[in-house]
Amino acid sequence: MRITNKIMQRNNLSNINTNKIYQDKLSNQLSTEKKINRPSDDPVVAIRALRLRSSVTEVTQYYSKNIPDAESWLNVTEGALGNLTEIVTNMIKQCEKGSNGELKTEDRQIILEQLKALADEVYKTGDADYAGRYVFTGYRTDTSLSFLKETELSYSITEQLSKDAIDSVDFVDTGDLLDLNTSNFSDASMSGINETQISNTEVYRIRLSYNNCDPDSVPVITYTDSDGNEQTLTAEMMHSYDDPYKQVEGKGVIYVPETGELLLSKENYEKLMAVKDDESTATVNEAEIRVSYEKKHWDKGDLRPEHYFACTATDADGNKTEYNSAYLTGNAERQVIEYDVGFNQRIQVNSTADECFQHGIGREADDIVNAMQDVLALEKIQSTLKQLQEENEGDADLQKTLQNQLDAVNKALTYAKDKEQKLFEGGITAFQQYLDDANLCVTECGTRGSKLALIESRMQNQKTTFETLKSENEDIDITEVAIYLSSAELTYEAALMSTGKIMQTTLLNFI
Repeated sequence: MRITNKIMQRNNLSNINTNKIYQDKLSNQLSTEKKINRPSDDPVVAIRALRLRSSVTEVTQYYSKNIPDAESWLNVTEGALGNLTEIVTNMIKQCEKGSNGELKTEDRQIILEQLKALADEVYKTGDADYAGRYVFTGYRTDTSLSFLKETELSYSITEQLSKDAIDSVDFVDTGDLLDLNTSNFSDASMSGINETQISNTEVYRIRLSYNNCDPDSVPVITYTDSDGNEQTLTAEMMHSYDDPYKQVEGKGVIYVPETGELLLSKENYEKLMAVKDDESTATVNEAEIRVSYEKKHWDKGDLRPEHYFACTATDADGNKTEYNSAYLTGNAERQVIEYDVGFNQRIQVNSTADECFQHGIGREADDIVNAMQDVLALEKIQSTLKQLQEENEGDADLQKTLQNQLDAVNKALTYAKDKEQKLFEGGITAFQQYLDDANLCVTECGTRGSKLALIESRMQNQKTTFETLKSENEDIDITEVAIYLSSAELTYEAALMSTGKIMQTTLLNFI
């Protein structure tokens, strides 16, 4: 085969071009620090790069965004629960002070003010929010736990209770004693006051979650009797100033809207206490007692019922909104908010209001405060009567009247202080239960935080691993490529020189 100059020229140019392409490839790798610049450079590396980049992006989302967001939510929740436990602990301390021996008026006044302040504060901590989202309101993160201002909004509420919600309370009948003052103590209507008019009665009641309920609508109590039949009790409405506590036996069930109480006769009390759950019906709770009632006026700080009960809200235009209707079917599920924090890993970040911020905390405090106010009022009247006795020492008839009135006050005070003592003692037990519930929420929150910390550590390791694999797959070894590039450049230059010399010689030089 004849090798012509043209063949030699083409072969040299082809080899030089191949070397130049290789040199350009190395130069691009050195400038971009990547092994490939287009998928066609190396399809295997390209496919692996896509998979690794997807994994790195996903892990980065978990590690850099989801996990910190979940941590912040848990920290806000834990802080609010910490405030709640501190408040309830202080309530227990005040009850312990109140239950230890005889209290002076000044001591009672201090405890009263402390309990009022704590009761006002307890639900404010439940309105804690994270990034504009309320943390204790389940899926309704845009709705506060309590009303932030005085509001007029009609709610039809159904509370689902057990017989544990039925308790008894002492009612001290003081007659006209609390109306006694320095200007009317000698009036005919007041001069006949004596200790025989003072009495103490035990009253059974269901204390609703709210006071100041709608006086235009009476509640309905629904329960299942021992034969499995649904029974209904309809209350009769009486205002607190109508002495409903003295009339309950003749009425059956009395509704006191101001205090949010359903007073029960002994017969109806026994009926409700006899309810029992049938273990053979797993989806139905026959021991449940339902109370349906309405409330229209809401004070600032009142808990929103949609976070606790099956209810229907009706606005001023007549538009109705139903909440938690599934509660009435036995299919209620807690509104759990979860974050994706890892591959196929989710963690709950919220605690719901019914777990910790319960109505009973405020209602228990209200009972104690009312009892203390009654005692303070009687002590003030007692002090007034003693002063009047000193001022009217020479008037025997007046002294007799004052003594009868003072005997009545002393008897009423004995009953009132006994009631106060019982409420203090009961308050210790009740608040301790609420504290236990709050501590359980704190523990669960801490457990979730610990679990999240472990997941975060694992995600950090996975992020490092994937980034290393991604770098090994895509990135070049700069030192190695620099050496290859230098070698390619020398080869290229040598090829040019040798080609130049060879191409100077033609066939004529050999003839």
